[in-house]
Amino acid sequence: MITRKSKREIEEMQKAADLLVLVHKEIAKMIKPGVTTMEIDTFVEDFLRQHGATPEQKGFNGYKYATCASINDEICHGFPRKQKLADGDIVTIDMVVNVNGGLADSAWTYGVGDVDSDGKRLMGVTLNSLYKGIEQARDGNRIGDIGHAIQTYAEAEGFSVVRDFTGHGIGPTLHEEPHIPHFGKPGKGLRLKEGMVITIEPMINEGTWQSKMDNNGWTARTIDKGRSAQYEHTIVITKGAPIVLTEQNR
Repeated sequence: MITRKSKREIEEMQKAADLLVLVHKEIAKMIKPGVTTMEIDTFVEDFLRQHGATPEQKGFNGYKYATCASINDEICHGFPRKQKLADGDIVTIDMVVNVNGGLADSAWTYGVGDVDSDGKRLMGVTLNSLYKGIEQARDGNRIGDIGHAIQTYAEAEGFSVVRDFTGHGIGPTLHEEPHIPHFGKPGKGLRLKEGMVITIEPMINEGTWQSKMDNNGWTARTIDKGRSAQYEHTIVITKGAPIVLTEQNR
């Protein structure tokens, strides 16, 4: 069932989003060669608990960690690990924060040390594609408008759009209807309505869009070992421009 959030519910989600933004800004300071994603995961869990929040995805369908940490050719749901990040890696840290029942979800791809020009370009196009999708996320538009904007932009830049994982509604639980694909046709799909809260989270690959699953049953990676980047915001649909709850530049 698709729910439209009340003003109070959105205010609670904004509190979670504000804390999530703080966490990402702290992670940005930590990212460097030699750091491990397990160290980042431990930091995130401690930071959230110190601020009266919990990592919503820990325990979700048996998931063991506060974050997902996906490196290079891993598309999403990578496990935090004790392997040290290397100079030139790219790593996506994805998490959901719960503050008194209000949820916010955001992923960010970070460059580790000196990333090559192709990696920087992948990250830049992926971030731009997120905002291309957000521009279409308003009352009266359709889900296909979001996906079409992302797909046409990313593919014109020479990249591919992952099909197997999508954005989603959020609140009161982690994954709510509707699904928000990052590809599609304009004017198609469910009509967006004021008060809906969704995530847009394009995963963009250097090579082909197809993915394969690791034996752990969680981690998806590219089939051709091309790198993948992802950026995600939680947004509120309004009559005008959407409200980006997890915006980092406020």
